[in-house]
Amino acid sequence: MLAVFVGSLQYILEKGQEDDWFNSNTIIILTVMSILGAFFFIWRETTYRNPVVQLRVLKNGNLRIGTILSFIMGFGLYGSTFIIPLYTQSILGWTATQAGLLFVPAALTTAIHDAIDREIITNRHQTTISRIMAGMLLFFFFCMWGYKILTPDTGRERIFLDANTSWCSYGIVIYSNNCFIIRNFKRQEIGDGAAFTGMMRQLGGSFGVAVIITYMSRKNMMHRSDLVSKLDINSPAVQAKLAALQNGLIAKGTDIITAKQQALALMDHSITKQAAVLSYMDVFLFV
Repeated sequence: MLAVFVGSLQYILEKGQEDDWFNSNTIIILTVMSILGAFFFIWRETTYRNPVVQLRVLKNGNLRIGTILSFIMGFGLYGSTFIIPLYTQSILGWTATQAGLLFVPAALTTAIHDAIDREIITNRHQTTISRIMAGMLLFFFFCMWGYKILTPDTGRERIFLDANTSWCSYGIVIYSNNCFIIRNFKRQEIGDGAAFTGMMRQLGGSFGVAVIITYMSRKNMMHRSDLVSKLDINSPAVQAKLAALQNGLIAKGTDIITAKQQALALMDHSITKQAAVLSYMDVFLFV
């Protein structure tokens, strides 16, 4: 029942925008399955004496707060990790390998940070909440930095610093949050608590990606419409730009008619790229 609930929900979130949400029969059927799966899962786990998943551990206040934080962090981190490679490949022209290698130093930084955090927090439990707050604040600055630096030709070093900042903040929050959650748990309850935070982090990531795809698609259409509305064919600036593009193509051996068509196509490509950059900026601000 848990597999039906989560599996259906994952498909809905990841394919909803692509399949036009509830205009798709598949999405409707899976929504019903997901709701029924969740209902019967909760019913079974709360009525059986020895359930597979101990929902009663949610009575622990630390776990409830930690689970919410895990969802928020999954939403923000996986959402931003999803859009950075998209931006670098579609706007900056990076290869898939280059975009992937961007996160290798970030992963190593997280591993090192995790080891340092373990030692600090194990010896000083009272710092846990302040470190969670510090990590969330760092993630906020990462998103604002991403919003500020995005252009059609942002430098590699800026993207690199931004991506590593996000993972550094993730390292701080996730380990501190885990310590905060298990502080009041008995040994046999730790596994049950960890399962909740892990699942909520993954669900947060799925929600983040789904919401971001939908949000970015709608913002992109809005920005494109706004940019196109400002391009008056009778404007001297627009005419000068098209003439410059056309003359450049003619100089390369293109005939006049083809050069005019290609100049308009280049102008359209420029608008599409600028609208995409604006929508990426909106996503960082939203996250």
